[in-house]
Amino acid sequence: MPNRTRARKVPYGSTRTAYVPRTRRRDAQPIVLVVPERPTLAQRAMSAFGAWLWETRGTWAPTGVALAALLATGVLHLLAWWTALLLAPAAAAPSGWLAWIGVRRPARDRSIRRWRRALAALATTAAIWAVLAVGFGPFARPLVVIWLALATTAQALWLYTRRTAATEPIEEIN
Repeated sequence: MPNRTRARKVPYGSTRTAYVPRTRRRDAQPIVLVVPERPTLAQRAMSAFGAWLWETRGTWAPTGVALAALLATGVLHLLAWWTALLLAPAAAAPSGWLAWIGVRRPARDRSIRRWRRALAALATTAAIWAVLAVGFGPFARPLVVIWLALATTAQALWLYTRRTAATEPIEEIN
């Protein structure tokens, strides 16, 4: 008696024949056979893209944050544009952080001071963008270009720092 539980391999696109044993009773229930479809090429491509995106999710973190900020400022602009007036003082926070970190942990190395200033400038620009995006809408003509420049810069800096941090030895903090 042949093994009916083992699936036969057939080439893609060909018709499949299912061998159903004959029922011997008159009151037997009909047999319903469900054959799953193979995924299309588009479904397979999207599955591969999703798997790749999930595997490299740490690499794309700044892009995800930028997209979330774009969406959040758009929703906030639609619901309550006047919150831009409440968010405006937050644009000074990175400058305050730079002054505070300069007093608490003064850096002897010039490269550390440059990185801190660049980070404060990027954060200040992002905060000003967020305030303007909430006030005027994130898709106003110059704000889209600023958002794209900020997202690209953040992503490039993220990739650069992750690569250099992985290759340089760990230093002791005094």
